[in-house]
Amino acid sequence: MTESGKVATVSLEGKTASLPVLSGVLGPDVLDIRKIAADLGVFTFDPGYGETASCESKITFIDGGKGVLLHRGYPISQLAEQATFMEVAHLLLNGELPTRAQNDAFVSTIKSHTLLHEQIRNFFNGFRRDAHPMAILCGTVGALSAFYHEGTDISNAASRELSAMRLIAKLPTIAAWAYKYTQGEAFVYPRNDLNYAENFLSMMFAHPSEPYVVNPVLARAMDRILILHADHEQNASTSTVRLAGSTGANPFACIAAGIAALWGPAHGGANEAVLKMLAEIGSKDNIPDFISKVKDKNSGVRLMGFGHRVYKNFDPRAKIMQATCHEVLSELGIKDDPLLDLAIELEKIAIHDEYFVKRSLYPNVDFYSGIILKAMGIPTSMFTVLFAVARTVGWISQWKEMIEEPGQRIGRPRQLYTGSPQRDFPSYDQRG
Repeated sequence: MTESGKVATVSLEGKTASLPVLSGVLGPDVLDIRKIAADLGVFTFDPGYGETASCESKITFIDGGKGVLLHRGYPISQLAEQATFMEVAHLLLNGELPTRAQNDAFVSTIKSHTLLHEQIRNFFNGFRRDAHPMAILCGTVGALSAFYHEGTDISNAASRELSAMRLIAKLPTIAAWAYKYTQGEAFVYPRNDLNYAENFLSMMFAHPSEPYVVNPVLARAMDRILILHADHEQNASTSTVRLAGSTGANPFACIAAGIAALWGPAHGGANEAVLKMLAEIGSKDNIPDFISKVKDKNSGVRLMGFGHRVYKNFDPRAKIMQATCHEVLSELGIKDDPLLDLAIELEKIAIHDEYFVKRSLYPNVDFYSGIILKAMGIPTSMFTVLFAVARTVGWISQWKEMIEEPGQRIGRPRQLYTGSPQRDFPSYDQRG
């Protein structure tokens, strides 16, 4: 960031604060309010931090009004169509796309860390068979620091790099084993002859008793899904990872914190909510009544998978996901899926209805990803788990950037206190 030379002046009760205006490479300028408390004796109030830049970052840029998503300057459409997930992971972590030699070395390093410590197999037995896979993922990732002590020295660059590689490599294994455990099926070990997406599909659906051949169309679709979910600026889970990391917590604990935040239905559970909504609608005949309820503010009915907190025009990931959706369904020969037919009809109505157009409620990435994952045989309970596998790359990149920031401080938000003023402790007979 740079100082623009402009200054905003704020006056309060005879005191004046001069707030420097800072400029980034892209996006709106920001006011540097770090001295406002010292100069004016007040804090700023911004619930949810919706208008506050919590950090300086070089990783991801979003312009919600224009539907722009850039990773290190590269448009998400170009990355999803031309890059592999491993190339995007290298880009987010290191700032540049890898050369062929760098990519080969990066992929080789990731493959060398896909295996889990064998004692972690026993860790799964501590969960009930009907445990949600996200609970298993969160608990197991948090426990990794108990097995990989040498990766917890965050002051050492080599240690940070090692932890990053381990987390990216091991998340698919833990995720797939969480699914296998809930199904009562044998764990499938990672294979170094497969790429990242292929390996995940193999560990999810292969069985030790018979050979498993990964469908290349489905593998490419999975790789694209991972790319589209890899990072999304300072969202709730990423901010959670940064806040936890600011305390000096080890990276495994920080990523577990991010997983816990992602589990919230307002964050990572949106694609699961889309399928639930479609199931509740039931048939195309019920769509008009459903749309009427959505328009009624008092009905409490929401249109899931449309619109976005950040994107006020369209989600740039949605068009790519839409094309991927048709590729997968065509490959699998799915033509008359009732849920899909319902989704397509709902999409047609919503994108032409003036009510939704005026509010920029266009289909987002979650609308299509849920349909794709269902078609691939991935259960809804695994949707958010898969999201976490992809987002781990962004989380660990954001964590690494924060740790390496000069003058990095522990996060400590302020509050506007509205409780009782100071009062004296009463005896029992004085309490009414």
